[in-house]
Amino acid sequence: MARTLLIKNGIIITLGDENKVLYGHALLCQDGLIKKIGPQAEFRGRYSKVIDAKGKAVLPGFINAHMHFYSTMARGLGKAAPSRDFQEVLEHLWWRLDKKLTLEDSYYSALLPLIDAVKRGTTTLIDHHASPFAARGSLEKIAQAVKVSGLRASLCYELSDRDGAKVAQDGMDENVAFLKQCAKERDPQLKGLFGLHASFTIQDSTMARAAEAGHELGAGFHVHAAEAKSDQDYNVKHFGMRVVPRLNKFGILGPKTIAAHCVHVDDDEMNMLRDTGTAVAHNPQSNMNNAVGVADIIKMSQKGILVGLGTDAMTVNMLEEVRAALWAQRLSRNNPGAGFVEALSTLMFNNARIANRYWDPKVGVLQEGFAADIVLMDYYPPTPLNEDTFLGHLGFGLSQSFVDTTVCNGKVLMEGKKLKIGVDEAEVAAKSLELAEKLWARF
Repeated sequence: MARTLLIKNGIIITLGDENKVLYGHALLCQDGLIKKIGPQAEFRGRYSKVIDAKGKAVLPGFINAHMHFYSTMARGLGKAAPSRDFQEVLEHLWWRLDKKLTLEDSYYSALLPLIDAVKRGTTTLIDHHASPFAARGSLEKIAQAVKVSGLRASLCYELSDRDGAKVAQDGMDENVAFLKQCAKERDPQLKGLFGLHASFTIQDSTMARAAEAGHELGAGFHVHAAEAKSDQDYNVKHFGMRVVPRLNKFGILGPKTIAAHCVHVDDDEMNMLRDTGTAVAHNPQSNMNNAVGVADIIKMSQKGILVGLGTDAMTVNMLEEVRAALWAQRLSRNNPGAGFVEALSTLMFNNARIANRYWDPKVGVLQEGFAADIVLMDYYPPTPLNEDTFLGHLGFGLSQSFVDTTVCNGKVLMEGKKLKIGVDEAEVAAKSLELAEKLWARF
């Protein structure tokens, strides 16, 4: 018997290339897909479940284009020495932390933010993992957490030469194994990319082997690119090339690849990103937190680069992140009128375009035949809400509202602000606390 879900009485905001704001309409889901959107009077059948969305805006689930689940257990850690620049942030905190992670740490580090993502209406996350001395099997552990949460995620392991040849080979093998698993199982919740840390920690020989392995599997790549100026300086000094041309030299760029950050790219590099169809994941809160600068997403957008929005693990609340993107563009340009459409479009339109390079059925749009990934948010619009005013309501109204219900793959994961995924959040947090105390002792 078909599994059906009817959502009625809400304001349906479809997003997509032809965004519609629909009143008096209902949305029917069947077997994980959106079956029909139409006038409410057309829905008179019997359904497995009916949700009354009165007083709610009905939107596609949010998408996070760049995440690091493994950073969860750094919260509150005060043992790292103060950092004067981004290189020291890596050396004092992240590269010390990731070396100490176990497979169990990786699982719980993922499960907690995944639970929070359900509560924030974020239904698809593109993650980038590192646990150098527990690399093998780490993506399978994270995948288990994804399955428990009911959400969707694309996973990869960040290959790097920074910890020696054996660790690099482990990272290579972990990417290959997970990509083969995804191709074999075709699980709608799980996708894979080939992870690379950054150009400045990968030697030519390793980059060439990674490119060959990724291409043989038909995979795209997920790589940090020019996050800090030091990445450019290192590449010019040691390889005689800037970051983006070096990635392109090895065939890393392309329509299936995500280049995270791109804070310090010049015009020629932007053109190369555009011409190769490479997507950029903008992470404004992380960039400001690490004091590396503000990516010029206005210029990138004007050049035709597909710019999406990630959080780099600062949050899974995409509405918080998208507002930060807008403020950062305006402050960096000293222009209170800059970046409104470019910043808000990263989340509301472009992230779906990025995710749909990997997912089928497609996500991020309320449209018949697309995945039934849906969020209901408390919202009574106090001013006219239509296609022309939607982004204003998003930036200054909906972003300050609350997620009431989260649906992914047609399954209700949270309803009435209560989790429905069969997980005791308090128990998960308690286990994480136990593991974090041991991790901090090893740090």
